[in-house]
Amino acid sequence: MKKLLAPALLAATALTPGTVFAQETAQDSMSGVMEELAAMRAEIARLNQRVAELEADQAQSAADMVALEAQAAAAQAQTEAAIAAIPTPMVTAPNGTEISWAGAPEIEGPGGWSFKPRGRLNIDAGFISAPDSTGRDDGFNSEMRRARLGVEGDIPGGFGYKFEIDFAGNDVDVTDALLSYEHGALTVNVGQRNNFQSLEELTSSRFSSFIERAAFTDAFGFERRLGVAVELEPTDSVLIQAGVFTDNIGDLPGESTSVDGRIVFMPELGDAQLHLGASVHFTDLAEGDTVRYRQRPLVHFTGERFINTGNLPATSEFGAGVEAGVVVGPFHAVAEGFWQSPSMVGAMPDPTFFGGYVEAGMFLTEGDSRGYRGGTWNRTRPANPVGEGGMGAVQVNVRYDYLDLSDAGIIGGTQNGYMASLVWVPTDYTRFLVNYARLEYDDAVHAAAGGDLDYSVDVIGIRAQVDF
Repeated sequence: MKKLLAPALLAATALTPGTVFAQETAQDSMSGVMEELAAMRAEIARLNQRVAELEADQAQSAADMVALEAQAAAAQAQTEAAIAAIPTPMVTAPNGTEISWAGAPEIEGPGGWSFKPRGRLNIDAGFISAPDSTGRDDGFNSEMRRARLGVEGDIPGGFGYKFEIDFAGNDVDVTDALLSYEHGALTVNVGQRNNFQSLEELTSSRFSSFIERAAFTDAFGFERRLGVAVELEPTDSVLIQAGVFTDNIGDLPGESTSVDGRIVFMPELGDAQLHLGASVHFTDLAEGDTVRYRQRPLVHFTGERFINTGNLPATSEFGAGVEAGVVVGPFHAVAEGFWQSPSMVGAMPDPTFFGGYVEAGMFLTEGDSRGYRGGTWNRTRPANPVGEGGMGAVQVNVRYDYLDLSDAGIIGGTQNGYMASLVWVPTDYTRFLVNYARLEYDDAVHAAAGGDLDYSVDVIGIRAQVDF
């Protein structure tokens, strides 16, 4: 059809008045007619050649376009693969400052300076079912368990800093606030931090297997205190910690003084990570102070305590604990025991209270394991996180949690707790936990019908967590 275009155009030209006039004058000479026909044939051939050239150009343009599109697609795929292969994005400013990402931006400047924001959110909810005849509040409840913001980093010369504030419950509390110095295997901290009591207490709430720590850690009043702490790691498998502390920043000025020490043996035996530890604690209480040991039923969003010694007049308290744990692939097991003994005023006998737990857990997702570093549990990083083609890490845990607050004539009650937890870790910095606990109490402080002090409380707790 395109080849008919040239004759049609030429025919249209031939029908113009000028062409008709030329044909009438050409009747006088046959040679003139032949010359005109030859010219028309030449023009048709030229036009056909031009049409062919245009068709060739169009085909070449289409081929070039297809080739360019293929090249662009290949370049895009190579770019995406190169970006995915970069483990930690980093930008270097002209002055040598580097910005990397580890849950939040981490800025490293010349000479050893660094700065990183940090924070966490723990949002809890759940149910408590206690015997109605006890008159205790139960049913559904919820709370913002933790809402923390802070900063940490390094200072030239081996120094470092960490400062964190908790806004949960509409209160503002300072949690960690310390200046550190590190030289080789030695680290010195000045400020507020956790005392050296228990693997469970020293493990961050970001990495716990249940939404609350073992009962004895809260019952015996473990908390952050202001003081000076020294940590020595002479080998990769030995950690020695000691410190002298006063009270928590929120309780200052205070007159109590405590001394804490802990030693950990943490060798790797083949594919297994072993943990063995022991700790001691002594507090000299201010004159007129009292101590009180009590505990909630697993979750923090209730104020009810079913075991409670009440206030005890004491001059000091002494505590000692033992720790043991192991991680082998997806499996972990851990057990702790802690003895707390207040020195009573006057001739009253000194009681010794005890708490401890045994726990075992297993990851159900391939390639995942419980994190461990530096004498405490650490972050679990899913082998196949959500957003990268996987479902994250899924872990199940069971625990027996025991607490005895009755001794030497003091009847504070006994807890036998049977607990289970399901933990989903979709990414490195997000976690979701569901806990169930059946807590069996003997000599509880709240009587049920008929004066019964032996009964059970059931608890379901859930948590949504993000940290950076």
